[in-house]
Amino acid sequence: MVQLGLRFGMILFIVSEVMFFVAFFWAFFWASLAPVPEIASVWPPKNIEVLSAWEVPFLNTLILLSSGATVTWAHHAVLAGHHRAVIIGLISTIILAAIFTALQGFEYVNAGFTISDSIYGASF
Repeated sequence: MVQLGLRFGMILFIVSEVMFFVAFFWAFFWASLAPVPEIASVWPPKNIEVLSAWEVPFLNTLILLSSGATVTWAHHAVLAGHHRAVIIGLISTIILAAIFTALQGFEYVNAGFTISDSIYGASF
């Protein structure tokens, strides 16, 4: 009974996360595909300096994918009983997570817009 409750709890958590991201992507696509007159009916809004997707965002994507690989490696090591590989995999994942978070902070601080500038900043 406890395992069933834990399983349902994890399923509900995953579903809530999916809904959270769907809401963010919906807001972004709604604003970008049908820009309103308040932002001059253009996307991105005027006076917004757009970040290049091939710089920090691309690096962050690579780091995020790498952290997924290291945590998967650690999971397989747990199943195989290789304790040293588990520790290395989890430490690697934590390091990559710290780098990812630092680069996200750097990106937000150095962006030419804020969350209160427009829907572009809010959805970013």
